[in-house]
Amino acid sequence: MPGENLSRDEARERAALIGVDGYEVSLDLRSAVGADDTGGPRTFRSVTTVRFRCNEPGASSFADLIAPSVTSVSLNGRDLDPGEVFDGSRITLEDLAAENELIVDAQCAYSRTGEGLHRFVDPEDGEVYLYTQYEPADSRRVFANFEQPDLKAPYRFEVRAPEGWTVWSNGVGEKADGVWRFAETKPISTYITCVVAGPYHYVTDSYSRTHPDGTTLEIPLGALCRKALAPHFDAEDVFLVTKQGLDFFHDRFDFPYPFGKYDQAFVPEYNLGAMENPGLVTFREEFVFRGKVTQASYEGRANVVLHEMAHMWFGDLVTMEWWDDLWLKESFADFMGEFALVGATRFKNGWVTFANRRKAWAYRADQLPSTHPVTADIRDLQDAKLNFDGITYAKGASVLKQLVAYVGEEAFLEGARRYFKRHAYGNTRLGDLLSVLAETSGRDMSGWARSWLQTAGVNSLTPQVLLGADGRVEELAVVQDAAESHPELRPHRVAVGLYRVTDTGTLARYARAETDVDGARTVVADLAGSDAPDLVLVNDDDLTYCKIRFDETSLATLREHLGSLTDPLARALCWSALWNMTRDALLPARHFVDLVLRFAGREAEIGVLQMLHAWAESAVTHYAAAGWREAGGRLLAEGARRELREAEPGSEQQLAWARFFARTATAEADFELLRDLLAGTAAIEGLDLDQELRWVFLEPLAAHGVVDEQDLAEELTRDDTASGKRHQVRCLAARPSEAVKAQAWAQVVESDALSNAMVEATIAGFTQGSQRQLLAPYADKYFAVIERVWSERSIQIGMHVVRGLFPSLQQSQGTLDATDAWLDSHRDAAPALRRLVLEARDDLARALRGQACDAAAGQTPTPLA
Repeated sequence: MPGENLSRDEARERAALIGVDGYEVSLDLRSAVGADDTGGPRTFRSVTTVRFRCNEPGASSFADLIAPSVTSVSLNGRDLDPGEVFDGSRITLEDLAAENELIVDAQCAYSRTGEGLHRFVDPEDGEVYLYTQYEPADSRRVFANFEQPDLKAPYRFEVRAPEGWTVWSNGVGEKADGVWRFAETKPISTYITCVVAGPYHYVTDSYSRTHPDGTTLEIPLGALCRKALAPHFDAEDVFLVTKQGLDFFHDRFDFPYPFGKYDQAFVPEYNLGAMENPGLVTFREEFVFRGKVTQASYEGRANVVLHEMAHMWFGDLVTMEWWDDLWLKESFADFMGEFALVGATRFKNGWVTFANRRKAWAYRADQLPSTHPVTADIRDLQDAKLNFDGITYAKGASVLKQLVAYVGEEAFLEGARRYFKRHAYGNTRLGDLLSVLAETSGRDMSGWARSWLQTAGVNSLTPQVLLGADGRVEELAVVQDAAESHPELRPHRVAVGLYRVTDTGTLARYARAETDVDGARTVVADLAGSDAPDLVLVNDDDLTYCKIRFDETSLATLREHLGSLTDPLARALCWSALWNMTRDALLPARHFVDLVLRFAGREAEIGVLQMLHAWAESAVTHYAAAGWREAGGRLLAEGARRELREAEPGSEQQLAWARFFARTATAEADFELLRDLLAGTAAIEGLDLDQELRWVFLEPLAAHGVVDEQDLAEELTRDDTASGKRHQVRCLAARPSEAVKAQAWAQVVESDALSNAMVEATIAGFTQGSQRQLLAPYADKYFAVIERVWSERSIQIGMHVVRGLFPSLQQSQGTLDATDAWLDSHRDAAPALRRLVLEARDDLARALRGQACDAAAGQTPTPLA
């Protein structure tokens, strides 16, 4: 519909015209249960009363609402004809008064895509669960409003729900006369209002803090999940991290948590990791672990808990004016989440994971044709939806880490404190933050902001070492490069570390210097005269955001001694640099695989190990030459099987290698071992084959035709749950059959019957690296349908389809040409759709360059010659 995609200009015009005083929202959710024979979408009644001011009486504006039907609209006591003022996404408001009251009575639709009010039926017990998810602009699917972040207001919600249900919202709720009524919120944006309703399992706790003035802050805590997940729910660990985070942020922000209670809901079929609704944070329920997971999973969950908590200040208390400054909440939450993780919890090596995992996301995003400055140019809501990316999150967080090194931690935190107090419950732009940082640091922030926030692209830093006649360092310089498309050379505060192989065989640092890199070449004077290094690590300690390169001596050292590098952060940085070189076609994929096979078994950091597994798999799938791909896959499977046998029984490493072995299984002997483990006729000491691991083992067996539909049906009887059903759907779509692929394609592309979670599962099963020939016919079909899919389906489902079904496994110039032909002939397609295709095209072109590099390496006699 033409009004769904709100533009920045429209939002600015509306914000200049009106101010919102408050909302009263009444929802009747009793229709969520029982049969629905209306023939259309299942709906619920939504009645909204909004009071607002108009700066120009007599002017016209509009309210936002996406609903199947509107029963009545009243403006200042005048009944308006819904057929005339409502077009499906907007309600036209004419002849506004200075003070206005709008009442809208509508039938809104429950969602199956995770947008708006999502309705989920648990297949295990038939119970219905509801939750809302709005960012960036889906609250208008639940109640009429002014859907933009700078029109903040207080809210009062009341909800009628089926008997036996509990309802939660942002404020504290009480039930009386069959109605749940919630305390009025502070002024907040539409996209962070929230309702969760259903027979959820609910656990409570409390947090208290005594301030220096003797007053005590009490915060009720709650955590909830589906009843079926209650046996797996470790709420005590969630509460532990929550309390640690609240202590940490109170100590540093000097602004008490402002939103009363703090509930955390783990909900089904969630599109995101989590959402920072004040007082009621929502998370994907996969953070309730049904089986054994590594500490990396617990660390990841703790990081998300703290990320969302940081949003209570960065984003909820103080909110960006428009999505251009999305970084003002997401970059800060990403940085502060990691900062609190390391400073307040048991996960002291969180920055290692950040360097290895989060920054890899940023480096990829920053080299795509869609790269953008941290402060982006967001023209409309579709732009905003796609900008929740690696630049806004991980690059922005990396830039803030650099900023802390630049201005000092205390100046940074004092700037945050002033920012909260100055702009509490308001909206800000870039300049508002820069002004307080300039005050507290005494530095001119304009140049820093121009280089780091207002330009795109990632720099590469390479060491140059000149040795003197005495064998010592005569000069060590850092050379900075930038891509032609984004030539900005930025100022970097870096540490340069010198490492050498010791008598005991370890690779350890013996010298370090911090310096400001500025321009094309910077001499690090403090390292002159040092002993000759075996390895020079630019950006040691990961102070800045850059791609690290190596001189020839350093690269040769890593090829022989990477596993002996003693510092875990330095190892993570070297692995990340080597992966970037592989993606940039500077290191052949087979060489990267060789490094993983030789050294990953010695990696103590479990998060780094799991990242190496993902990278090695990607190296073979996307960057290995076609002639070596099969051999490379076989080497990975053999290496994984060896490390699985040698890992300490019951260890995290054993579990990680077991999962990796399943994903790389290629030979009959591999499948036989997986079958025997599933049947219980074979065992590996210490390896607990829980239900989640059983599904991991079943997917490759399904993809290679070793198990059939009946086998998967029998497995579902063991795990007849929502999670089990998703696993089964993925495995069913993975089977190597033309009929199976045709059915999966039709279910995703030609029908909207599947929920968001089932669309994801089907696409994941459909796209198997071992089935390139089987999937080849779908390349042409993809380009024929994506514009229609984009126009007919929700943006979330459209993103799943366009990204997930792109023919990335058809790695040929022909596929690249077909992509270019579509782009040339669809210049007027939706910009967000074109962006997704451009990104996929860039990944494909990068894969072809990597394959050419790897093919050339295949001419050499040894893998690392």
